[in-house]
Amino acid sequence: MGKFVITQRVNKEYQFNLKASNGEIILMSEGYVQKSSCQKGIESVKINSQDDSRYDRRMTVNNKDYFVLKARNGEIIGKSQYYSSKFSMETGIASVKANAPTAKTVDETI
Repeated sequence: MGKFVITQRVNKEYQFNLKASNGEIILMSEGYVQKSSCQKGIESVKINSQDDSRYDRRMTVNNKDYFVLKARNGEIIGKSQYYSSKFSMETGIASVKANAPTAKTVDETI
């Protein structure tokens, strides 16, 4: 089972990572000033991860595939790692879809 891990950056912003059951990070959030906003971001991932139209498939200038997950309002709520192929990227999206809805939240800032 996957899990969301809340941490705090050096600049005091909160962030979350969605980790697959093997511990690999499959989605990273933007920074949040307030922890409550970070927690709302997690809830947004749980909801929006099930809608394929919320995934924006992209490519870096170095030809690495990655995706971002957007909320209904178009705001980015999470970004993937860089992948070496479109197939690997699609596998990452499938992993987010499978893990996010039931993932527990672990708050490492307490």
